This record gives sequence, structure tokens and C-alpha cells, in this order.
Amino acid sequence: MSAYDEQYLTIAENILNNGFLSNNRTGVRAWKLPHQIMLFDLRVEFPILTVKKMPFKTAVKELLWIYRDQSSNVRLLQEQGVNIWDEWMMPDGTIGTSYGWVVREYKQVDKLIDSLVNNPDDRRMMINLWQIPHLETGALAPCCFLTMWDVCEGFLNCMLVQRSADWGLGVPFNTTQYAVLVHLLAQVAGLKPGLLTHVVNNAHIYENHVDAIREQMGRKSEAFSAPSLLINPDVHNFYDFSANDICLRNYNSHAKVKMDIAV
Repeated sequence: MSAYDEQYLTIAENILNNGFLSNNRTGVRAWKLPHQIMLFDLRVEFPILTVKKMPFKTAVKELLWIYRDQSSNVRLLQEQGVNIWDEWMMPDGTIGTSYGWVVREYKQVDKLIDSLVNNPDDRRMMINLWQIPHLETGALAPCCFLTMWDVCEGFLNCMLVQRSADWGLGVPFNTTQYAVLVHLLAQVAGLKPGLLTHVVNNAHIYENHVDAIREQMGRKSEAFSAPSLLINPDVHNFYDFSANDICLRNYNSHAKVKMDIAV
């Protein structure tokens, strides 16, 4: 079993057994637990769920849309066959001043890479998507809103902070995305991937996802080992990465599990 399956399913079980049933803006009630944390050593394995099949390429394309393209144009994703932002698309075809827009506005990727290369002991390395002046003009307040970065003896470590986390749909997607981001930035900065810590303030399972989560929990004894992440070693400029430069080797998983998204 992979470290991701183990930690993810343990927290899922804890949410269902010890969580609090609560209301939220979507209108679909959810079982929630505060302050859940997962920690992965990227030197050992790549974190991705195997008890259900994850849409890895979709996750990579969204990641690049946010941090490489620094875009909020939903149509750029649709052209790649990615429709995960369709429900929040505004009349102008964008998600407004959310996610990629605020990355570009404050040149956050460029500043981070500069620090990683030229001042790796800097204790202020972060990307913060929670920019208060721009929250009201975005389609959705960012869920994964903060990454904090640290370099130790040539290894790049990242702490991902998520204010709100849909444990069924969002969390496996997000952990995998940010693990990829660590690998990409490490390669660009001449470092090696180190630790990824995923901190969740409000971890919740929607009522209509409970059966699907239990189905995955029932597969725990038959989970697979973690795959390996392969990145094109010839790319050293972050903005030159494409989805084709990033792939998994030996990713074995169980079948997809259907869950409806709460908008």
C-alpha cells in the first residue's frame, strides 16, 4: 500500500467516525474535522491515490494553467479537454481574479524561483493566493491558498495549506498536483524533491459522498504500491514545461469512483 492510501483512508475513516455534521454554502451537508495533516517524503515515493483511479493528466493541466500560464481563462482548460472549472466560469469566460490571475499579478512564481536559486535560506519563500483586495472579484475563494517553501541540504520542501477540503474529490487531486509542483520547481532550481506536508483546516466529506468513500475504504487491503513520477530532464525553465513532460510510471489503481461535485 502507498503512503498516500494509508494516510488518506485513515483520515477519511476518522472524519466519518468522529466528524461533525455541518451545513455549508453549497447546501449539501458534510461531515467535517478540523486540522488534518498528511506528510509525504517525496524522496521515497510519489503520493497518489490507488484505491480509485485518479485523472493525473487533468490534475497536471490545471496545475500548469495556474502556475505556468498564470491564467484565469477557463476556455484555455476547455481546449485541453479539462472542464473542472466550468461550473464557476463567469460571463467573460474566466474565474476573475482567482488563482492564476493573482499568481501573475504579484509575479509570485518568478520571485519564488529567484529565491530558490539565489537565496535558498530565505525564510519568506511562499506563494499566497489569499489576496484580500481581489477575493470579491474572483469566482471562488482559493481552497489551496498558501504554499511555504524551504530548502535543506539541497532538498526542496513544501507545506501546502488548504482552508477547505472536499475529501472525496478535491484532496487526492490537490496533493498530487502540489507534489508535481515540488518536483518541477526542484528541477528548475537545481534541487531535489524533499518533503510535502498537506495541512487542511476544514476536512469534510459530503453526505452524498459517504458511500463512495466507504467503497474506497473497502479496497484498502487491495491497494497498490505508489508509482514513480517521470519529468523530462531536459527542461530547466519552468515556463517551458508541458503536460507531456510529466508522466507516471507503473501507476496501478482500482476503478474510478463516481462522485458529484458540490458547487
